[in-house]
Amino acid sequence: MPDNDVPIWEKYTLTIEEASKYFRIGENKLRKLAEENPRAGWILLNGNRIQIKRRQFEKIIDGLDVI
Repeated sequence: MPDNDVPIWEKYTLTIEEASKYFRIGENKLRKLAEENPRAGWILLNGNRIQIKRRQFEKIIDGLDVI
């Protein structure tokens, strides 16, 4: 790992690909959740790229039994 890379568990936002690996949820499922909840507090749009706010999404996941 290069010195300038931030570990995934320390990043504020994650790409769909990173979030998929971190949360063990499929990329298609994450995209669908983001598209169905465009105003959710755990989503940040960078142009047309979806970013997942890691800590906010962790709180959402903690409160769920099923996705």
